[in-house]
Amino acid sequence: MQTTNGMDVAAMKKRLAQILVERSYMEGDFTLASGRKSDYYFDCRQTSLHPEGAWLIGSLFNEMLSDLDITAIGGMTMGADPLVSSTSVVSHLKGRPLAGLIVRKAVKDHGTGRYIEGLANVKAGDKVAMLEDVVSTGGSVLQACERVRDAGLGVAVICCVLDRGEGGREKLLEAGYQVRAIFTRPELVSLARE
Repeated sequence: MQTTNGMDVAAMKKRLAQILVERSYMEGDFTLASGRKSDYYFDCRQTSLHPEGAWLIGSLFNEMLSDLDITAIGGMTMGADPLVSSTSVVSHLKGRPLAGLIVRKAVKDHGTGRYIEGLANVKAGDKVAMLEDVVSTGGSVLQACERVRDAGLGVAVICCVLDRGEGGREKLLEAGYQVRAIFTRPELVSLARE
């Protein structure tokens, strides 16, 4: 499928893989947020805050979501913030605008006291695609999905940039969610080095 700048999905994935491996993917000894040890670390923000990286992620998520009847995209702050923004902007440029929602880890103690920002742009019953930079255990995105459902919205799918292949996808599937990933680790590394 051709995109607005003439790149097809395969070319966009290859270029995004190159940027991710250059800026976001590090091999070594790391402790993850879950407490697990890993031989690599994936800091997607280094790419999702890069101009070309943000455009590629937003474009690929839009392609991934094109078959769904959704009105919004959302995700847990802070990792999903640039993903939601870039995907929302690209959706507008593609003529299929998707509102953005940002889910807080803790309720605001001032102002509106909300868990979710952007609710003025959706209505009860609307379907949302949840975006995540990396799925490891699936815990944070499950929490975000619960808050979105508590706000009266439906979750159509969970999409991530990287599925680490460490059980998170299975946990999300068991919870009843459809899961789509731009990359798995082997795909990312292989494509970046082609």
